[in-house]
Amino acid sequence: MNIFYLLIGVSLFAALIFLGVFIWAVRDGQFDDNETPAIRILFDDDSPSGEEEKKEESKKQTS
Repeated sequence: MNIFYLLIGVSLFAALIFLGVFIWAVRDGQFDDNETPAIRILFDDDSPSGEEEKKEESKKQTS
């Protein structure tokens, strides 16, 4: 019978750990936007990346 008390204590401790991790994730913003990252891959990004823009700007400045 004593093992049940030990298992209840261990399970409550594990539940508190998971609750703490969940609260930390919510405060950190892990669940703010679930839709946009999944949809963003479907759209083409025609704008040049940051490095390409810098190269183009340096070419313009040298000429």
